[in-house]
Amino acid sequence: MSETTHDATVAVTPPAAPDEGLTARELAAKHGLTVSGARPSLIEYVRQLWDRRHFILAFSRAKLTAQYSQAKLGQLWQVATPLLNAAVYFFIFGLLLEADRGLPREVYIPFLVTGVFVFTFTQSSVMAGVRAISGNLGLVRALHFPRASLPISFALQQLQQLLFSMIVLFAVTIGFGHYPDLSWLLIVPVLVLQFCFNTGLALIMARAGAKTPDLAQLMPFVMRTWMYASGVMFSIPIFLADKPQWIANILQWNPAAIYMDLMRFALIDEYDSKYMPDHVWAAAGAWAVLFAIGGFVYFWKAEERYGRG
Repeated sequence: MSETTHDATVAVTPPAAPDEGLTARELAAKHGLTVSGARPSLIEYVRQLWDRRHFILAFSRAKLTAQYSQAKLGQLWQVATPLLNAAVYFFIFGLLLEADRGLPREVYIPFLVTGVFVFTFTQSSVMAGVRAISGNLGLVRALHFPRASLPISFALQQLQQLLFSMIVLFAVTIGFGHYPDLSWLLIVPVLVLQFCFNTGLALIMARAGAKTPDLAQLMPFVMRTWMYASGVMFSIPIFLADKPQWIANILQWNPAAIYMDLMRFALIDEYDSKYMPDHVWAAAGAWAVLFAIGGFVYFWKAEERYGRG
């Protein structure tokens, strides 16, 4: 009697891998991986900016020094450029078009020079902000840092340039008989408020310019229109006395006009509150807070997109 032996084959199923079935996002989250260049929280973003405050200041100083490094007169162009603009505006608007109506010559010239210097501060901050990201793509793509550092440093650069130019502004003001008094202390809060406004606007334009580089070609026309509508060369309430009041109100309440008027109020003896809208300090503060906070949040929301593409 013979026995037949059959070999039985048993299939062994290996145990399932612990990560099997997880999506890439779930797998990354499980192992603590994060997206490269992801936007941090708003509070964390502010902390990162504060940690890099020395870089922001040093970068702004370096850009200011390099701005006129190729010119023979060097840093003197910081003062010469707005002064030459003021001279041209005085010839055209003060002499030919008589835009100084209602203002004596000893008031109009400091009025005009103050307007040119203060508006140039805003104009330069905006133009630098437009190119803050698109003009520094190599830096943005090579290093990891909060991108808001760039437009903030450019706004700070323009503030330093204005402070240097203020020496000449003081000389012009004193030269026409407006001597320092307690009202000159108001220059400090005016500059603080305008710097906050300019920084917020530079952040907004930096994000817009990063997405649309051609915006840099359009902005000179926008800024020129804004300058003519802000009373740089003329007193809005005097020049528009025969026009509907709502036109003068709109022009006077625009932030560029408000900061110029406050600086004129601080520096020029005869330029008093009758030339300015009601609650002008409240308006100056509101514009500064609105643009500083709104511009910062607006820029932060696109943080992970800068330098890509």
